[in-house]
Amino acid sequence: MEHTRSQLSRNLSKETEMDLLKRKSAIKISPFSNTSQFLPARIKKSLPTPIVYTSTGAATMADEALTPQKRDPIKSSVGNVAAQRRRQQAVTVRKERRDALVRTKRLCRVGVNVDDADVPVDGEMMIDEEQSILEAQTLKAVEELKLALAYQGKGATQKRVSALRELRRLLSKSEFPPVEAALEAEAMPILVQCLSFGSPDEQLLEASWCLTNIAAGKPEETKALLPALPLLIGHLGEKSSLPVAEQCAWALGNVAGEEEELRNVLLSQGALLPLARMILPNKGSTVRTAAWALSNLIKGPDPKAATDLIRIDGVLDAILRHLKRADEELATEVAWIVVYLTALSNYATSVLARSDILQILVERLASSSSYQLLIPVLRSLGNLVAGDSYVINNVLVAGSEITVNIIQALVKCLGSEHRVLKKEASWALSNIAAGSFEHKLLIQSSEAVPLLLRLFSTAPFDVRKEVAYVIGNLCVAPSEGSGKPNVIVEHLVALVGGGCLAGFVDLVRSADIEAARLGLQFMELVLRGMPNGEGPKLVEGEDGIDAMERFQFHENDELRSMANELVDKYFVGLKFETGWTSINAAIYLSAYCISMTCFDRE
Repeated sequence: MEHTRSQLSRNLSKETEMDLLKRKSAIKISPFSNTSQFLPARIKKSLPTPIVYTSTGAATMADEALTPQKRDPIKSSVGNVAAQRRRQQAVTVRKERRDALVRTKRLCRVGVNVDDADVPVDGEMMIDEEQSILEAQTLKAVEELKLALAYQGKGATQKRVSALRELRRLLSKSEFPPVEAALEAEAMPILVQCLSFGSPDEQLLEASWCLTNIAAGKPEETKALLPALPLLIGHLGEKSSLPVAEQCAWALGNVAGEEEELRNVLLSQGALLPLARMILPNKGSTVRTAAWALSNLIKGPDPKAATDLIRIDGVLDAILRHLKRADEELATEVAWIVVYLTALSNYATSVLARSDILQILVERLASSSSYQLLIPVLRSLGNLVAGDSYVINNVLVAGSEITVNIIQALVKCLGSEHRVLKKEASWALSNIAAGSFEHKLLIQSSEAVPLLLRLFSTAPFDVRKEVAYVIGNLCVAPSEGSGKPNVIVEHLVALVGGGCLAGFVDLVRSADIEAARLGLQFMELVLRGMPNGEGPKLVEGEDGIDAMERFQFHENDELRSMANELVDKYFVGLKFETGWTSINAAIYLSAYCISMTCFDRE
């Protein structure tokens, strides 16, 4: 899928599916271009563990040291494990998507200055030009730039600008720009010199444009910008023209998108405040560029930058204003800022939760059809629901208008054709379903349940796993102390009657440890909670015992213990008249005896 804009290009292929954390503009297409990511970091309450009461199956979005009380109906403490998993997941996704993202960019035809039209739209876009020729031209252009910089005669300024423009055109011409050739020719010191304060705007613009495309290269090429960073940050100030400030923000966004080490360098050199001030105006491409660069700069994993950002005067108001009133392109960029604020900082999450942002996000979800916008809006909503107890206790009051609206918006996303929207909506619902009985009842009686059941049988594995959390949390209520969860029988009967048990048995058979745990947990609920002792028959009817048998000698102690305990408790003493064949009984009795023998030998 590609979404083309007049001066904003963002490649959002089906392969990347917005899961792109390293939102780095590879070729300078326009200064506010970027690729939306999916970042990231996500909060999830796990299905309560009925047999083993501690688990690594949860993921939250809170700072490790500041984890609030979560709404998990079983686990008494999942905060540290959850925060650690969330951060690990963000890093993993960033690494997985890096290679796919680096080159999913477009060529630059028009710069930040709309009067800059020196690059033909069609004629000279030599995407397929032989690399060797392009590299030779780049070497020559750098030498010409050195000569122009040394020249002090009449027309020296225009000579420098012309030489810079030629280098910039070469760095923007090919899908694979000759960055390595430029750096080998020692272009970086010359470009840094061209950024010196007091230089003409046209020179600053061309030099920062060159640096933008160099920063879009390989990691070592991006790091070559280190000497230029103080000047790029300096030109973000109010004394700079908007085109220059915007171009420098784009270059810094590329640097920030590379790695944590470079983000820390930028933060230590004071990039956060000037970029934050650039998002305060109401509109314009400069605001979009600054918002994109900020989302790269604060994406952690250290939460300090996110906390510092929300504390800057005017930032909260600007975020709310842009999300509510801005066009979808700007709202998308700002929504990614909110994703990282709520993913990394408890303080930022608390501040946002006490504002009007939930209502604004719900309105955007209900009214927009833009996939690029819906993803960060949905993730921000999910982070807020799961990340701050104030939201669930004081805002998402069961029966309130905003709670009903949120459920309806999530139902809309469940019915979307986009896999990621279905997955994110399921994850958000799982957190609401982990709340009070009233919250569970609200979901159980909504249009969400038929959609969830259909997804559980037909959707890709990652979506089914998220749906499993929703279904599981709908069926349990918290118990006192550390005992097993109370089963909400009406919900359990309705969902099992809808055919969900087969899906959980499939999860037990999967190689995914977390999914297998979910499957075993739900099977325990069925075995224990179905009326009239129907649980064992239902599990057997879906080949559940066969699925558990794979854990007889499994290397995972927790899963092995869970499966063996279920077999021991519910199936070893089962009478033949319950519907088992003698062959089935013999198989499972034999397996039980073997496992007990091995246990005795140990």
